[in-house]
Amino acid sequence: MASVHESLYFNPMMTNGVVHANVFGIKDWVTPYKIAVLVLLNEMSRTGEGAVSLMERRRLNQLLLPLLQGPDITLSKLYKLIEESCPQLANSVQIRIKLMAEGELKDMEQFFDDLSDSFSGTEPEVHKTSVVGLFLRHMILAYSKLSFSQVFKLYTALQQYFQNGEKKTVEDADMELTSRDEGERKMEKEELDVSVREEEVSCSGPLSQKQAEFFLSQQASLLKNDETKALTPASLQKELNNLLKFNPDFAEAHYLGYLNNPAVQDVVSSTHSLLRVFWIGSGFIYWRPEKQKVMGARGLWPAEITRELALHVPLHIKGHVEEELEIDRGSVISQQAELALQEAIRIAQESNDHVCLQHCLSWLYVLGQKRSDSYVLLEHSVKKAVHFGLPYLASLGIQSLVQQRAFAGKTANKLMDALKDSDLLHWKHSLSELIDISIAQKTAIWRLYGRSTMALQQAQMLLSMNSLEAVNAGVQQNNTESFAVALCHLAELHAEQGCFAAASEVLKHLKERFPPNSQHAQLWMLCDQKIQFDRAMNDGKYHLADSLVTGITALNSIEGVYRKAVVLQAQNQMSEAHKLLQKLLVHCQKLKNTEMVISVLLSVAELYWRSSSPTIALPMLLQALALSKEYRLQYLASETVLNLAFAQLILGESARTGPCWKSSSTHGPIEGPMLLGAGTGPILGQRDCKERIRDVVYFQARLYHTLGKTQERNRCAMLFRQLHQELPSHGVPLINHL
Repeated sequence: MASVHESLYFNPMMTNGVVHANVFGIKDWVTPYKIAVLVLLNEMSRTGEGAVSLMERRRLNQLLLPLLQGPDITLSKLYKLIEESCPQLANSVQIRIKLMAEGELKDMEQFFDDLSDSFSGTEPEVHKTSVVGLFLRHMILAYSKLSFSQVFKLYTALQQYFQNGEKKTVEDADMELTSRDEGERKMEKEELDVSVREEEVSCSGPLSQKQAEFFLSQQASLLKNDETKALTPASLQKELNNLLKFNPDFAEAHYLGYLNNPAVQDVVSSTHSLLRVFWIGSGFIYWRPEKQKVMGARGLWPAEITRELALHVPLHIKGHVEEELEIDRGSVISQQAELALQEAIRIAQESNDHVCLQHCLSWLYVLGQKRSDSYVLLEHSVKKAVHFGLPYLASLGIQSLVQQRAFAGKTANKLMDALKDSDLLHWKHSLSELIDISIAQKTAIWRLYGRSTMALQQAQMLLSMNSLEAVNAGVQQNNTESFAVALCHLAELHAEQGCFAAASEVLKHLKERFPPNSQHAQLWMLCDQKIQFDRAMNDGKYHLADSLVTGITALNSIEGVYRKAVVLQAQNQMSEAHKLLQKLLVHCQKLKNTEMVISVLLSVAELYWRSSSPTIALPMLLQALALSKEYRLQYLASETVLNLAFAQLILGESARTGPCWKSSSTHGPIEGPMLLGAGTGPILGQRDCKERIRDVVYFQARLYHTLGKTQERNRCAMLFRQLHQELPSHGVPLINHL
């Protein structure tokens, strides 16, 4: 069909394949698909009120707008859409198109002559300024401007369009008769969705200006709210290239390309698309890397160019990658982002654009957030945003301050009070997206502090809110980053409780909702890899855990290095693990990643007592405990206390005074460890921690032997022997430490 359209309408504007005019200057043109839509409108006007029910009429009216604005679709698809709304009318449309296609050219001529009658009379069937009226007038005008040869080509294209539709309808009917069960007779909702699908776009011809604008706005909305319903990145880029072939200066198409390419991590193509937007907006932009000057040949829209330059900054930040701990590959890219931001600030100041200056100020904080005084800049940004009436920027600034304060160890009540103030802005200005971000941040803060119950409550609140809220075109706003973060927290919380089946169900839902080519897929990929790693380590399958390290490192280099050290330590490769942990410790202290610093200190301490040096482990554990309490990381603090108790047990501390037994102060000095082992066993069993269970039953066997309980000792010894034979013993046996 594309070749027919090009021969009809684009050849007068092209010489040897070179476009000499903006084809989108043509508002609309006649195509076989649009003739079919005209037949539908004509049949709707001819059908009496009694023949079509009120519900069918309502469904038809809802169907009209996407049919008028969307790209051309196949005739069989059009039949299905009409049949779903009104089966009787679908049959009438099919008969009219068949009579016209199998008749003569004069039948099509007579059809367009009769369309003018819709506007005649004192009470016309269609108002001239309505959406349908404008469409009819455009089609009548475009048809009247066609030459005889073009009319003949259009009629030939209509016949081919009808034949292809009939052939497709017959094939679908045969397939339904042979393979469809009775339970599948009802068409799925996705098959009747009027959003642009890949097979529809591939069969459509060149788009008019309105169709192109509708296509771009629809795809941009889907990329933001529901990527699963949008075209795949490759298909979308193919359609954008088709649009740009006829209009290279179509800025909206270039900008959608900028949004599309980061989904597949193609930063270079995104940069080219965004620079193309600069070029179009300013007439001509010449970028000089040595001086970072932007010059507009026609000097158009300096404020708009400034905003685009501000948008260029996050693109550079996305390219910030750290492959090795001692090498910062993103330093050059960050410098480019700073230079782009400086140029944006300069142009915004020249054009007196305060709004853009506030956007630049927020990005200035992002670039300099590693500095100790960055919070001052952020507080200033929030005050200015409130002063200029920018609630979106003000809320983002407040949430950034809360995140910074959480990492600095501030109390939870102060952070939640600050988030409450930002929530007031959200509800007052109907900023639903920021409401989701706020709840997701509360979930992350509670998990950071080790309060799993509160984190679970916030995550479920976010999921419940999004399940009830719908955005334009019936798209559920549950494919945002906040939704993905909440689901990942749920999966990890279930995995921590040993509910791996429930965690797998959550991850399965994440994979369906966020396909691998979507921009938020990395969140569940990392979550899935970490859960698999923990399960493999619990089962003592170190070779499987080692194979997962590569995937974790690709998604998060710091997390990957840490887990590589954990595997090396479990495999009794102490020197290699120690080197890696020391290197990671220095790097995390430089980045002020306190949570990872504490985890590394615990691993180093465990490495020391595994190497029969528990005295060296004590200072490490005390440092980890001090950091945990200072930054209010309750979960890590509890883990550190247990490690301290174990280190003192190895050093030969008395069972009566050791902190490990004081947790059971209501019981005797001997009964306490028995209850501790009896309570820990089921928990470890639920989490499938076979290696830890082996340690517990070993302790119980030693304890029962001391108490002279031979039968209980033999039972624990038998369990220990079974687990010891099942699990590999790469590390130093526990018996050597006691």
